Amino acid sequence: MNGDFNYISGDYIVVKALENGVNIIGLTRGKDTKFHHTEKLDKGEAYIAQFTENTSAIKVRGKAVIYCEHGVITIGDE
Repeated sequence: MNGDFNYISGDYIVVKALENGVNIIGLTRGKDTKFHHTEKLDKGEAYIAQFTENTSAIKVRGKAVIYCEHGVITIGDE
């Protein structure tokens, strides 16, 4: 295997929307953090996002469940 394996198998999260209009925003690494990607999910849709050399943070807005190596997190109005 080459050195790209760690980049390809980096940490990831799964976001499952519990309502229409859940927003997912990817944020860049570096000196200035900027938005670089957005997605909008409808109820029941899932999105898999990976932390990469360009993505340092992922912001999720709306009612959703986030699955990651640290556990399961439910967000949004209860």
